[in-house]
Order: sequence, then C-alpha cells, then structure tokens
Amino acid sequence: QVQLVESGGGLVQAGGSLRLSCAASERTFSRYAMGWFRQAPGKERVLVAGISRSGNTTYYADSVKGRFTISRDNAKNTVYLQMNSLKPEDTAIYYCAGGPVVSAYPGTYDYWGRGTQVTVSS
Repeated sequence: QVQLVESGGGLVQAGGSLRLSCAASERTFSRYAMGWFRQAPGKERVLVAGISRSGNTTYYADSVKGRFTISRDNAKNTVYLQMNSLKPEDTAIYYCAGGPVVSAYPGTYDYWGRGTQVTVSS
C-alpha cells in the first residue's frame, strides 16, 4: 500500500508562486505515473498535471499551461508541482495520485493523498 502525503499549500496573493510536494512511502514510486488533481468547492476533481513513470512525458490542463510545472525525483520518491502566476481561480484542494498511466479519469489512480489547500487571494 503506497501512502502519498502532500505539502506546500497555503495562502498566496494573485501573481505569486507555490511549490507543492507529494512524498510517497514506497520505493516502488517509480512504477507509477503521477497526477496532480484539484477540487474547488462544489466542483468536480480535475486533473491539472500528470507525469509518466520516467518523467519523460508530461500533461497539463489548458488552464495551467505555461504557469505550472510538474516534475518528479524517483530517487526521493517525490513528485512536485511548481505553480507560478497564481490566479484566484486556482484556489482549491490539491491532491496527488498514483496509477498505471496518466489519465484525466480519477478512477484510473490507485493511490491518493489527503490533499493540501491552496488559496489565492485577489
């Protein structure tokens, strides 16, 4: 059972930056594609960025392209989400998830963290 723990969320002004981290409990971390999802109040959980097992392939939702960067360090069992030029509409709980492939469908992922709150003030 892989445990995922997110950190790095917080309150930031519009235009600011945050870096989220997701640490995995298992050395088998490199076997999983990873995704960062977010869920705003009253809305569905959506994929914002994904990265393949090797880190060679990444995916970004249109809403975050050019502002967010996903990366991973398999030696540290950690995936990151660098978020720049933050906007109030980026406010949400951010979750990391691990699964066999990057997919926009949450059901594809086998493991989930508990989430970290990101709040962007205007």
